[in-house]
Amino acid sequence: MPTGLAAKDSNQKLGLLALVAIVVSSMIGSGVDGLPQNMSASSAVGSVAIAWLICGFGMFFISRTFIILSDIRPDLQAGIYMYAQEGFGTFCAFIVVWGYWLMTIFSNVAFGIMVMDTLNYFIPGGFSGGNNIPSIIGISILIWGFNFLVLSGTRLAGAVNIIGTLAKLIPLVIFVFVLVYFLNVNELTSNIWANNPLFPKEYLGSVFSQIKSPLDVALWCFIGVEGAVALSGRVKNKKDVGRATLIGFIISLIICILISILPFGVLTQKELSVIATPSTAGILKIVVGEWGERLINIGVLISVLTSWLAWTMICAEIPMVAAQNSAFPEKFAKRNHQGAASVSLWVSSALMQLVVLMVYFSSNAWIAMLSISALTVLPVYLLSTAYLCKLCINGEYNNYARNGRISALISGVIGLLFCLFMFYASEPKYLAMVPMLLTLGLPLFFWARIHEGGMKKIFKGNEMKVFLSLIALDAFTGFLFINGTIKL
Repeated sequence: MPTGLAAKDSNQKLGLLALVAIVVSSMIGSGVDGLPQNMSASSAVGSVAIAWLICGFGMFFISRTFIILSDIRPDLQAGIYMYAQEGFGTFCAFIVVWGYWLMTIFSNVAFGIMVMDTLNYFIPGGFSGGNNIPSIIGISILIWGFNFLVLSGTRLAGAVNIIGTLAKLIPLVIFVFVLVYFLNVNELTSNIWANNPLFPKEYLGSVFSQIKSPLDVALWCFIGVEGAVALSGRVKNKKDVGRATLIGFIISLIICILISILPFGVLTQKELSVIATPSTAGILKIVVGEWGERLINIGVLISVLTSWLAWTMICAEIPMVAAQNSAFPEKFAKRNHQGAASVSLWVSSALMQLVVLMVYFSSNAWIAMLSISALTVLPVYLLSTAYLCKLCINGEYNNYARNGRISALISGVIGLLFCLFMFYASEPKYLAMVPMLLTLGLPLFFWARIHEGGMKKIFKGNEMKVFLSLIALDAFTGFLFINGTIKL
């Protein structure tokens, strides 16, 4: 690396506060302000609470997995990619990083939809649904605006993110305090499960079905817990990665649970389920009037824009690190004079623009982006937890740490089981899309491998078996779509 670029790069390092802000911004984004309506759509308060306990429990061990791996393997920069490569080879690592990259792209488009939908409050009818023509233009402008901001360097983007994170938390804290003040305990506990057939108008089905319903939404809110790990190559102190992950997880979990549960103490499930997005704004309007709705909508704009910035930083970083390790074409490893992943960022922004154009034809763009994002991130969590399990079982863990192997194994196993459960609990039509979406990235992998070693070195070891398994999944899910077993 040239001396000038090295000096620039050292000045672009992130501290603990910036890392915590990135984790919180990544987790508390567009999803949090829609939680009251999204979580209550098909579930009563008791089932919502259990859904959060399940998701919080599982994500705690996934976050612990990232903390443990970042502590014992600080040499693995952009860990979410490197963990898969170290444990299962370059092809599996490519599948992980491609899926994660897709997730960041879909997430950023989801942020754009939420921003436009919120602007519709200030300009009624102008951005209805978040996917009309004015919305498409607005999202496009923001995509390229963030592109140029991140190109200016990680340090500037990180500083903007810290300010934005603090600003986004203020309306949410006010929302929580207002609902605590107006909380009606009798309302909160009047129909905890909504599964009594004697009250058919309030009947929402079995408790298990109610618990499964909001799990994708809960998982969406936890996406980003790995944000500090994804940017571990940009940090001043490697120990800050684990600290930022834990602090950010706890802050985000508390806020999400309060925002999901407290509204049941002021409105019924039926009333909550029909409130327009962002539902936190609609609730405050009912409770305190117009000023509450205005405050939340301003907060939503700050919240989503800040999260969008954090995810743009992560979106550019991951393909760059993959290219440095020969899983992506080497062109993605190029950085500008500010140390930003320039080629990776330009391509990411172009793909976001393509998805935005497709969103115009979607009837329920927000839920589609949310569900796809939640599922494409699961392979990252699955292989990271599997890698930790592998280190503990084969004894390699002891090469990196003197103690804590049993505790680490427990974290890895529980995190792994949680990932498998989330696949099971997901909506079939979105789950079936995952192998197809992962397969779309294979030309990039072939390009990188052929450039590195020619046709004979595309697959190594057991990678061909993984490739054939992926193709078989594509064929199976394609058959299910064709014969109508799964419908879009």
